[in-house]
Amino acid sequence: MSDFDRLHPSIRHHIVNTLGWPALRPLQEEAIAPVLDGEHGIFLAPTAGGKTEAATFPVLTTVANNGWKPVSVLYLAPLRALLNNLRPRLELYCSFVGLRVGLWHGDTTPGERTRMIADPPDILLTTPESLEAMLISRRVDQDWLFPNLHTVIVDEVHAFAGADRGWHLRAVLERLTHVAGRDLQRIGLSATVGNPDELLEWLCGSSTAPRRIVNPLAEVLAEPEVTLDYVGTLDNAATVISRLHQGEKRLVFVDSRKRAEELALALRALDVTTYLSHGSLGRDERRRSEEAFAEATNCVIVATSTLELGIDVGDLDRVIQIDSPPTVAGFLQRIGRTGRRPGSSRNALFLATSHESLLTAAGLLRLWATGYVEPATPPEFPAHLLVQQLLALTLQEAALGIGEATWTEWLGDPPALGADAMAEAPALLSHLKETGWIHSDDGVLSPGQEAERTVGKKNFLELTSVFVADPLLSVRHGRNELGQVPDIAITAAFSQKSGPPALLLGGRSWKINDVDWKRRIVRVEPTDQRSSVRFSGGAQSLGYELCQSIAAVLDGASLEPATLTGRAIEALDDARGEIPGARLGRSVIIRSGKGQRWYTFGGLKANLELAARLTNLRTHVSQKDNLYITLDDDVSKEQVRAAISQPTPPEELAELAGTVSGALKLERVLPPQLVEDIAVRRLRDRKSCELIADAPIDTAEA
Repeated sequence: MSDFDRLHPSIRHHIVNTLGWPALRPLQEEAIAPVLDGEHGIFLAPTAGGKTEAATFPVLTTVANNGWKPVSVLYLAPLRALLNNLRPRLELYCSFVGLRVGLWHGDTTPGERTRMIADPPDILLTTPESLEAMLISRRVDQDWLFPNLHTVIVDEVHAFAGADRGWHLRAVLERLTHVAGRDLQRIGLSATVGNPDELLEWLCGSSTAPRRIVNPLAEVLAEPEVTLDYVGTLDNAATVISRLHQGEKRLVFVDSRKRAEELALALRALDVTTYLSHGSLGRDERRRSEEAFAEATNCVIVATSTLELGIDVGDLDRVIQIDSPPTVAGFLQRIGRTGRRPGSSRNALFLATSHESLLTAAGLLRLWATGYVEPATPPEFPAHLLVQQLLALTLQEAALGIGEATWTEWLGDPPALGADAMAEAPALLSHLKETGWIHSDDGVLSPGQEAERTVGKKNFLELTSVFVADPLLSVRHGRNELGQVPDIAITAAFSQKSGPPALLLGGRSWKINDVDWKRRIVRVEPTDQRSSVRFSGGAQSLGYELCQSIAAVLDGASLEPATLTGRAIEALDDARGEIPGARLGRSVIIRSGKGQRWYTFGGLKANLELAARLTNLRTHVSQKDNLYITLDDDVSKEQVRAAISQPTPPEELAELAGTVSGALKLERVLPPQLVEDIAVRRLRDRKSCELIADAPIDTAEA
């Protein structure tokens, strides 16, 4: 019997007759056996590689063959838009075997939620944050909703793993395992990553069940068309986009919401049909854009990294990148958006708006040409999430109570947040009791008065996520919510020198008529006034490998198969003149009219720590210096060598930790020393620092 023959007969019938597929793709064929055999798995394939079907066809077979009751399968994804996009497809596949799909996230109406609670679907599409909300809600009985749960599919698992959302996801899965009373099969879907074995072990958590990586050889595709151009400004980029590839659908990636808004406004001023997609747009705005650009043809879609993930934007002709993504993995997902239609090919056009971004793009393209892909690496030491998980557990188990001596058992063995973090649990619990965040009544824990007062509003909604977000105001035009903007966007609008206060949102300018600070609502109307919007987010932090690749480019390394325009070649030659003496695996101190700069090519994390070692030499590194550290004019190479050969002074590490204050969830609840320990461990890049410290240091004149 072939693996295909193991699928449910109805699914096999519909694959051939309804979908019209002549055969399954290699990933879809190879995924059948491990899923049906109950193994955990990571399924790897490029964008549009058939990962969803690879997981769902055998999972639906298992549900139908075993007659599992709802909810038997959770399908988790990082974005609401991705879940919205997946729903029609999964409804079709589920209909093949008479199963039902439900969708639950922040945009789901109360009525829809009530119906799902009363009559659960077989497959529930949701996010980890909405899942957390279900577990702690007084309206949802998890013992009613989740006792039949058997399988969890995690889409874009690499996107979770690289952030605290991944630790939160692991903790929630361990709690669901406890609720269901069985080991849950865990299936992760991912684009190409540099460490699939580690990613699989991370996903499996406390389970000891068999696991398998399914990563068949990629289909042979034509060489992609990749071009690097230098345009100098964002307005110039808009002009180039408006003139190129007219009549085609173009997806333009911009790595900040502010720049996405500015580019969309500039394109519309040039009469380009433009849609916008980023996380601060309102529900109605998002849905309109998603529906429009799925059907439109001659248009431009301006997006942040949210559309890097598996959201279907229909037949796409071109991908254009403003400046550069920070990782090869991100680039692979973006270029994978093209070349899906027969007769088309994968393509990407980079438009660099500065010399710095040109170097980053060139370094990334060289790294891509070598076949390198970054590992998906979880942030170190998530001890701060113990507070979030403990408070969530006290709410989840409010009826029976959660024991002071047993609450950590809910987080698995080995623990979902890691052994190092869990070692902090006893001391942290004592601290929370002393500060009124946790109350203990004969060993039974509940939220303390301080927790009720501080995060108890809206049924502890703040506990459902691990993001640290700025306070947001809802921007409304009539009854339509355009989106949410941070407080700073409104204060900035009022500080404008001329005209009435205005802000930019949804690629359009809006005059601010009224701000209701108590209800946190901004009422606006359209205006022709030029305006801007400020969103939070610092400069791009680049890794050691990419910065080393930039050094190789400066030394003349080829970018083939990528093509450079004449403008890019000229700008790159200028950059080489500004940074002479760059070599792969070496650093260089360059003296120029601007002073001295030590080009480590080490990345931001390494440079921050190396600068801390050089403090006595009066060095400076700003938040955007991924490549260099500024030195005083009288500092010698020998002094630098001597300073970086010593360990980083503890007091300098403490000061370094202070630069990221406010970055941790519920940081205000934690003991200050624990906050510092977490920040230091996350900021340090010991391996890169030592590689730089051991490498030769050259000198050059610019």
